[in-house]
Amino acid sequence: MDSAKPAKITPDNEVPRGAGDTPVPAIPASQAAQEQAALEQAAQERSAQEAQEQAAQARAAEKSGPDDRASDEKVTVQDAGIVPESGPNVTHVWARGACLTTLTVLAVLFSLKMAQEFIVPVVMAIVVAYALDPAVALMERVRVPRPIGIMLLMAIIAIGLAGLVYATQSQVNSIVEALPEISRKISRTVGGLTSGHGSLLERLKGAASVLQDTGGTPSGRQVVVAKSDAGLSEFLLWGSKGLAAFLGQAIMSVFLVFFLLLSGNAFKRKFVKVAGKTLSQKKISVHMLDQINSSIHMYMAMMLVTNVALGVLSWGAFRMLGLENAATWAVVAGALHIIPYFGPLLTAVGTGIAALMQFGEIGPALQVAGSSVVIALLIGVLVTTWMSGRIAKMNSVAVFIVLLLFTWLWGIWGTLLSVPIAFIAKVVADHIEGLDAVSEFLGE
Repeated sequence: MDSAKPAKITPDNEVPRGAGDTPVPAIPASQAAQEQAALEQAAQERSAQEAQEQAAQARAAEKSGPDDRASDEKVTVQDAGIVPESGPNVTHVWARGACLTTLTVLAVLFSLKMAQEFIVPVVMAIVVAYALDPAVALMERVRVPRPIGIMLLMAIIAIGLAGLVYATQSQVNSIVEALPEISRKISRTVGGLTSGHGSLLERLKGAASVLQDTGGTPSGRQVVVAKSDAGLSEFLLWGSKGLAAFLGQAIMSVFLVFFLLLSGNAFKRKFVKVAGKTLSQKKISVHMLDQINSSIHMYMAMMLVTNVALGVLSWGAFRMLGLENAATWAVVAGALHIIPYFGPLLTAVGTGIAALMQFGEIGPALQVAGSSVVIALLIGVLVTTWMSGRIAKMNSVAVFIVLLLFTWLWGIWGTLLSVPIAFIAKVVADHIEGLDAVSEFLGE
């Protein structure tokens, strides 16, 4: 019958198929036989090799004792030379990298500390130039030449500072004239705690002498240390040197600000040119510089708004509480608010001492100091925190650590520059792949 007939090989080397079957290539008989023979030969060789290995293991087991067999079981394939070693220890590599990172950080901190007189004016000038550049660009858009616009802007700032000093000169003089009386009152107050028969110090000394007599320890010879007047002169000399260094760095910063503003976008173009070779790298550099520019502009605008608001509110509160020289203390409060955390604390201490010397009672002094703290908290929590979150999502703990670090490195300059430096570091770390850890540390 037709169903019992063998299938025929078609000219196209295909097995006949139905309507729904897929074509299956036909293998020639000679080729299939060769492959089958090769497979059988490989299987025989593998079986012979396994038999030889088993025989060798049996002979080795007969010759060795139990201890040797236990030790043989601990031999790894790397020790036998079958598999090569994987490479250096990952733990050692990590430890070496951590040591190099630590040494690099210490070297950078040492360099920042030693090069303070050079780095501080440069960083201050860069921050101020970024802050003043929008005003110069605005005057340039209204057809004012850039050099004239820069000099005009710096003249306006100088006139404003001079007017502020002139307006508060009389109050500042009254505060300076009252300093001797304030120091005498403070000395009498402190002396009441440390001298006299009923003072706190005398009571503590009496208790200590009673305990010493009870213990049976003989009293030694009392040594009186003469106070030297050299401490005050050394303090004044140190203060004068610090003030001279501060003024010198400020003057250098002013000149550097002028030249940075005069150069315009020249440094930006040069940085983009050398920052990357490809177009994508140049775009990343431009975006990073734009974000730094925007962050510094917004930070300076935030500080201007918050400091003015804090000064106005402080002036109203001090006038309401009857504090003398309220305008001067309000200006001091607004200026010290630039320093994070410590500025409001110094304002509260200063106004509290002034109120204590004026009223002679602790109640009004606490009211004045408390009002300055409440205003600082109000401005800091409601305004500064909200605006800082819009500028760059910074971690408050990290900002405080940066503040302490740069205060230790550069003193008062580091205190003023710590927050802008933190903003710049956060923006740079966000755009550089190798600084992910810094970005994570500074971020929320």
